Amino acid sequence: MEYGLIGEKLGHSYSKQIHAEFADYHYELLPLTGEEFPVFMEKKDFRAINVTVPYKRCVLPYLSFLDPLAKRIGAVNTIVNRDGSLYGYNTDYYGFLYLLDKNGISVKNKKVLVLGNGGVAQPVFLALSERGAGEVITVKHRAGDGVLTYAQAAAMHADADIVINASPVGMFPDVDATPIDLTPYKNLSAAVDIIANPRKTRFLLEAEKEGIKTADGSPCLLHRQNMQLNSFLILQLTTQKLHRLRKRLPFPWNKRTEGNIWENIEKYRKNSKIWRSHLADCFMPDGSSIFFNYPKRPILIRASYTPRFLYRSGSCPPGLQTAVHKP
Repeated sequence: MEYGLIGEKLGHSYSKQIHAEFADYHYELLPLTGEEFPVFMEKKDFRAINVTVPYKRCVLPYLSFLDPLAKRIGAVNTIVNRDGSLYGYNTDYYGFLYLLDKNGISVKNKKVLVLGNGGVAQPVFLALSERGAGEVITVKHRAGDGVLTYAQAAAMHADADIVINASPVGMFPDVDATPIDLTPYKNLSAAVDIIANPRKTRFLLEAEKEGIKTADGSPCLLHRQNMQLNSFLILQLTTQKLHRLRKRLPFPWNKRTEGNIWENIEKYRKNSKIWRSHLADCFMPDGSSIFFNYPKRPILIRASYTPRFLYRSGSCPPGLQTAVHKP
């Protein structure tokens, strides 16, 4: 397998359809048992993979490099194989922030219940902290250190403002399941589900019946898949293709001065027929990576072979800056 998704149960996944729509490589779904997982990771027989439950934290010991954000989260959903060294990233964090913003949900100073405490929940906790949530309560079926049961949460935090389902309960094919009884919660302003299949889970349908604003996981899925697609497409560029493209560019390959790079690119753009669309939005602050938005495929030109995460959007993740160049 060159590209694909690993997890325990993958019948719910839309990843194969999404990658098939935007890329020409073969993307596989590879369900792995607990016994098969370590064998697969030790072989490293892939170019890049996505990771879903329950392995988002299990992959950490196999990585040679962990992106700073993924390190803070403590979970990974994207792994790139660079000459036998595995580099781990997390795009769930940006997907969740996009979900909140798209639905106009503010968590600032709010009491938030998070259902689940696995790899999916970790970026949610970080995002809530950085968005200024007032109090975050973790809820699971079994109590633990800093974790309440559903009965305890209903008794102690019935005044919660927002409930976020970061558990797999209600995911296809178990569409009749719901993680929580919302009856005790009379103060809810929003119910959020990370699940994207089905789009309207039973949890969200029951929230709607109570007149609660709902947000499904589809924006989160598409947003993080956009980031993953960019990293996978970049890997497809062979050294030969990069070398040919390098000769067509008017600036030194190892130039690291941001201003000179952008000045040269802007001059080249104005006088070249190869620009079918405007320059892409994001670049590294040190100028080490230039990202082009071609009609069908993003192309990354690297001045140094340093793994970076790039995202084609108007709002760039931390560590990236926005360059606005009108066509």
